[in-house]
Amino acid sequence: MISDVFQSYNILFLLEGLKITLEIGVGSIICSVIFGTVLGVSCHLKIPVLGQISTIYIDIIRNLPCLLLVLVVRFLTPLPPVWSGIAAMSIFTAATMAEVVRGGLNAIPKGQYEAAHSQGMNHYQIMRYIVLPQAYRNIIPPMMSEFTTIIKDSSFVWAVGTEELTGKGMILIGKYSETGQLFAIFGTVALIYFILNYSLSLLARWEYRRLRV
Repeated sequence: MISDVFQSYNILFLLEGLKITLEIGVGSIICSVIFGTVLGVSCHLKIPVLGQISTIYIDIIRNLPCLLLVLVVRFLTPLPPVWSGIAAMSIFTAATMAEVVRGGLNAIPKGQYEAAHSQGMNHYQIMRYIVLPQAYRNIIPPMMSEFTTIIKDSSFVWAVGTEELTGKGMILIGKYSETGQLFAIFGTVALIYFILNYSLSLLARWEYRRLRV
């Protein structure tokens, strides 16, 4: 019976997977924003060597599938499952974040740099106190949209045995055989992802409207 799927122990089992999904998602978001900012600033300022390395990194990673990176990091590093998922997702998403950051930096008028230079500020001070704060105001909405992609793509770690939300759902599928029960499991997992990502989407829209005002 379909009702068997919604027993309390099955719901708790899925929530354990959701907890791991959130750990991977939040960890990846933090790491990719930091790493992506470094890459974006390096490309924008055309810092010798570092800027070129950043550009090459972005071009390579953006043309690789996320699942491939998940497999590589999981099987070629000693990292535990959750940390390998965070590392792989961070490596992949940082390239996209770098492009978002670079776009935000390019939108800052050149006069901002010139005015800061005239006050005797160096490149670091200009970027830290003048440019980045303004750029982040413009790129927060697209960044938050990227966060939903991170949450969805975190399901790839199931392929290497990490029991996040999708992984827990697949384990439950192995316990049931009726078509209705399988649909109930898939539907429950999909609903949890939808609620989580739709909430982030609403937050991104609210932030966009707030910034416009």
